[in-house]
Amino acid sequence: MKFECYSLALILGVFFSSAVLAQENETRLPPQATEFYEPEVKVVAPGNQNHLPPADAIVLFDGNDLNAWVSERDGSFPKWNIENDVLTVAPKTGGIKSKEAFGDVQVHIEWRSPSEVSGEGQGRGNSGFFFMGKYELQILDSYDNKTYSNGQAASIYKQHPPLVNAMRPPGEWNTYDAVFTAPRFNSNGMLISPARITVFHNGILVQNNVELKGPTEYIGIPNYVAHPEQLPFHIQDHSNPVSFRNIWVRRLD
Repeated sequence: MKFECYSLALILGVFFSSAVLAQENETRLPPQATEFYEPEVKVVAPGNQNHLPPADAIVLFDGNDLNAWVSERDGSFPKWNIENDVLTVAPKTGGIKSKEAFGDVQVHIEWRSPSEVSGEGQGRGNSGFFFMGKYELQILDSYDNKTYSNGQAASIYKQHPPLVNAMRPPGEWNTYDAVFTAPRFNSNGMLISPARITVFHNGILVQNNVELKGPTEYIGIPNYVAHPEQLPFHIQDHSNPVSFRNIWVRRLD
């Protein structure tokens, strides 16, 4: 018993001595020992109050044209309308998709529902922004408009309701700022890590790094199926004349 006590005391003594010595060594380190200068942080000029995007953004719509987009249906030039720098869905013509493909991104979207209220629930000011053409950030006039919580504006459709309803009244501009992390698959098509997203709606955090359960499904349970690392964005034609302006993206991958 005495031998065991002596052994324990010896072990504890060595442990505490090592801890004290490590602490003393840390206090002797100069502050420069925990500083690094490489890689340098890239300088990016921020946008300004006139809604200009940051300098390293890829502008997908700035009011001039739809050259960055094609029709979802057949790849032809989109039939949506541009007037006074504003893009508006032409109902029944089909959605649009970006010519470029993207994976991990920061996205900025400004949108508004029609000022003249028509319909209710999912039939009122409905569209959607699909990351990789598969994962939908819901666009809907959710101002005084009751519908299912995981289908209202700023929801990850049929998966995550927003933390709060931050909608502005019909006819006023809303802003989404989102950070999307694409899912990863191994060479056998097995999911390694699911997609994740953080969303600010009109400057208010509404999705806090939530994990997506799979691609958006209107009916049924979502399940991941392996797909390319980068895919185009899609914007939905849900037969409502929703309008857009100032759409830009920054690659994070």
